[in-house]
Parts: sequence; structure tokens; C-alpha cells
Amino acid sequence: MLERVKSQLSSRFNAALVDELLSTYSEAKRNFYLGGHRLAEVEAGRFCEAAFRILEESTAGSFTPIGKMLDTDRVISRLANIPRGAHPDSVRLHIPRALRLVYDIRNQRDAAHLADGIDPNLQDATLVVSTLDWILAELIRVYHNIPADDAQRIVEDLVTKMVPVIQDFDGFLKVLNPSLRVSEHCLVLLYNRGGQGATFEDLRSWVRPTMRGNLQRTLTKLVHEKDFAHFDGTTYCITRRGEAEVERQRLLELR
Repeated sequence: MLERVKSQLSSRFNAALVDELLSTYSEAKRNFYLGGHRLAEVEAGRFCEAAFRILEESTAGSFTPIGKMLDTDRVISRLANIPRGAHPDSVRLHIPRALRLVYDIRNQRDAAHLADGIDPNLQDATLVVSTLDWILAELIRVYHNIPADDAQRIVEDLVTKMVPVIQDFDGFLKVLNPSLRVSEHCLVLLYNRGGQGATFEDLRSWVRPTMRGNLQRTLTKLVHEKDFAHFDGTTYCITRRGEAEVERQRLLELR
């Protein structure tokens, strides 16, 4: 999914900025789902610096060089003062304000020393990674150069939760919980795939060999008896009911 995002943004912006944006995004999400909440916030700060520079490049044609101190207050003020209609409101106002929120949590809130004795690292990191999803999806929405339907699918995939129980080995999705039943195994895979879905051949290659004999029957039940999935004749996609079931059973967690 991030390769499609990279392709879209690299066609408009400096490649080094896009690489920094996406690498820090990935690291922030990975740290969050592995429990490194403060590390997620550190990576989020780096993400913000790349995103601010992308907004500079978009609106001014140049950006503060990487490695040079970024004056975020000046950038936010300049973006807000761009005449209405010259750039979308998301570029002038909404994305900068979202970046400011993340940046301030990263730089100004020392979660380890709050007087009430309650550690807010998890709540802060949850807000941060959700905001990163929104910012990246908004950049695609504003700057895509592909058909709107394709851009919509990228946006939907971006805001789909990452699945810690799945590890991606160059396109091979390995589920890291051997106790899952075949139906749960399939649902977790489809949850991970989001709007992109998966073909029968994809799922057959990803499930455990012992699950392959009953795979077609399992998928038929998920589609026609449980309404946990939809099949269009080629691709299986998880439904909202299926997403809710995955989350209710907490199937995404590493155990």
C-alpha cells in the first residue's frame, strides 16, 4: 500500500521528502503496535517535519533544506495567510493544524512527569498515529493524479488499522498466531488487506497448509452465512460486520 502512496507523492514532491515521510510513518506505526508508544511519538515528530516541508514545496516551490532547523510557526502562519482559493483549505489550514498538534505532543508534553501519576503515553500515541493516518490520507486526497476511485481505495487502506499479528514478507502475509481457526485466520488476512481484498489464490497461499482443504467452504460461510466477507466473483473483501468481529475477538493482537 505504501508503495502506491510513494508513487503518487513522488510524482509531485521531492523524492527525499517523500521517503522521509513514509519511512517515519511506517516506524511510528510499527513502534505503536509493538508497544513503543514514546518511540512512536519521536517518529511522528520526524514525520511532521517532512510533511511541513512538503506543504512548503507545494505552495512556495521550495522548502527548508533537510538538516536545517524548521521554523514551524513561520510555516503555519505563511500557509494560513495564503489567499483563499489559491490552495485547498486542507493545505492552508487543516493539515498544518493537525501537524501542530502532533508536533506539540512530541516536543512539549513530557508524559513521564505529569503530576497526576497517570501515564498518558498510550492515549497520546493513539491520537498521534491516528492523526498521521489522516494527514497522509489527506495528502493523497489533495494531490492524487490517478482516477478518483483508485485514490479513494488508497485513502481507505491508509485509515485501516495495521494488524500486528500479521508480518509481511515481500508480499507473503504470515499470521503469527497458530491458535487461530481457519475462519479467524482468513478474517485477519482480509482485515489487513482492507479495500484491496484478496483472491482465493492469495488466501490459499497465505493460510497454513492444514487449512487449505476446507478453505473454500470456510470462505463460503464467511460470505453467505456470517456476512463477514463479500465476494464479487474474483476478490474477497471484509465487511463492516467482519471488521467488528475481528476487533470484538481481539484477533489482531500478538499473543
